[in-house]
Amino acid sequence: MMGIIIAILSGIMMSVQGVFNTGVTKQTSIWTAATFVQLTALIVSIGAWFAVGKQAPFSSLFQIDGKYMLLGGVIGIAITYTVIQSVAMLGPAKSAMLIVTSQLVAAYLIELFGLFGTEKSEFQWRKLFALILVIGGILLFQWTGEKGN
Repeated sequence: MMGIIIAILSGIMMSVQGVFNTGVTKQTSIWTAATFVQLTALIVSIGAWFAVGKQAPFSSLFQIDGKYMLLGGVIGIAITYTVIQSVAMLGPAKSAMLIVTSQLVAAYLIELFGLFGTEKSEFQWRKLFALILVIGGILLFQWTGEKGN
C-alpha cells in the first residue's frame, strides 16, 4: 500500500513540477529554468545525503556494474527540458497523459525484454490490452478537447 501512495504522490509532484518549471521558463529561459531545477535538486540531494549519514561514499559509484546507469543525470536534464516543452505546447493534462503513457509503454518493454538488468517478465495479453485502453483514453481525451466538449 505504501508503494501505491508513494507512486501517486510522485505523479502529483511531477505534474506540479512541470507546471512550475514551465512558468519559470516563460519568465526566464528554458536553460535558466533547467539549470535552477538541477542546481536545487543537487543542493537538496547533498543535504539529504548528509542528513541520513552518507549511506554510501561517492567512490562507490566507480564500482557500479553497467556504467551506462550513471547517465541518470543526463537523462534527468532531458526529462526536465522535454516536460517543460510539452507542458508549454500541450498544456498540463495532455502532456501528463502522454508522458505517463509513454512511461508505461517503455517500462513494460523494459520488463518484457529484461533490459538494463531488470528481471524479464512473460508477455501477457491483458497487459497489452490495458496499454491499448490507455492509448484509447488519450485519443478520446484529445478528440473531446478538439470538439470543445
